[in-house]
Amino acid sequence: MLYQDVIMAGFGGQGVMLIGNLLAYAGMHHGFNVTYIPVYGPEMRGGTANCTVVIAEEEIGSPIIRSPRNLISMNRPSLDKFQGRLQDNGVQIVNSSLIDMELADSTRLRSIAVPCNDIADSIGSVRMANMVALGAFIQATQVLPLSVVQSALEHVISKRNAHLIPANAKALQAGADIVANV
Repeated sequence: MLYQDVIMAGFGGQGVMLIGNLLAYAGMHHGFNVTYIPVYGPEMRGGTANCTVVIAEEEIGSPIIRSPRNLISMNRPSLDKFQGRLQDNGVQIVNSSLIDMELADSTRLRSIAVPCNDIADSIGSVRMANMVALGAFIQATQVLPLSVVQSALEHVISKRNAHLIPANAKALQAGADIVANV
């Protein structure tokens, strides 16, 4: 029975809300029940931001996750805030471009170092670091086929930015490739 949840967290402007929305849309389009909860507060570009996504075959009782199975940390404050809440044997994707991996718990968690910013920069723009992280998460958890998430890009990226869809699909693949080769 499929059930996956994830907290995606980083600085405002790193695109964690976009990848949360993308994952939720892809899950819904693939026939699963989903919830997506963005957490806004005084967060602006440069502040912290996070969202929660749940994907399940069964009905989702509550979209609130106290002890998530998975985490995508795009910066150190996010790792510091959420890592301790993860369930044992949970998966965390750690943006090792910005976070020292010595801070990641690899004893009770599957902590995967992904240099998201570096990879995104090498394929065109550091702004795609979020897509690299999501691709890594998809590969690590197998929650959905990567092609389903790539196909959903056209539904969450605005029409005026449609020219960015191929590059974002490439960034998703690059993140998945990093995990596949670990």
